[in-house]
Amino acid sequence: MIRVVLADDQSLVRAGFRALLDAQPGIEVVGEATDGEKTLSMVRQLRPDLVLMDIRMPVLDGLAATRRITGDAELAEVKVVMLTTFELDEYVFEAIRSGASGFLVKDTEPEELVRAARAVVEGDALLSPGVTRRLIAEFAARSKEPAAAESLAQLTEREREVMALVGIGLSNEEIARRLVVSPLTAKTHVSRAMVKLGVRDRAQLVVLAYESGLVRPGWLG
Repeated sequence: MIRVVLADDQSLVRAGFRALLDAQPGIEVVGEATDGEKTLSMVRQLRPDLVLMDIRMPVLDGLAATRRITGDAELAEVKVVMLTTFELDEYVFEAIRSGASGFLVKDTEPEELVRAARAVVEGDALLSPGVTRRLIAEFAARSKEPAAAESLAQLTEREREVMALVGIGLSNEEIARRLVVSPLTAKTHVSRAMVKLGVRDRAQLVVLAYESGLVRPGWLG
């Protein structure tokens, strides 16, 4: 059962998401919060699998709340997906750096919301490849000059290759086709890279790929 907390100060948004998610097998909304502080308290109490977090909320905004959740070792298993009105909201990129596993626009199609909830809990973050590529393109445009990352020395040559492909927005299936391996093999390489580098999920792997210089702006294609 995927346990979800909804964090949004708009009651209609929460009601719509709850009705949709509670109707799905294997998904249960276990709590609702209207601001970041209440969200933190609820997450610590309920330990959900996933928080759907609005970026703009009173008292404590979603970005600050996300930092506190992802920075708490006791909440390491909790995934956060940001909710935004626009796909390229200025705060989304900082949210990814802060540990969010991805983001969704509030008017996303119902089936995409359900698919995204399942995918993120399973570790397949940034959601759809199309949205991933737009996010990466913007992230690359805003990123600073990369610093050398000694941590990449832990990776095998194939793991570095796979990490670079994750960094340009390819899904496991696309990586498998590119390298002529099975999707399971591609996923295994991604998972091993994440473990070795100590990153929470695929979103953080993308950020590290850019920040380490493994992938550079202009590589999208």
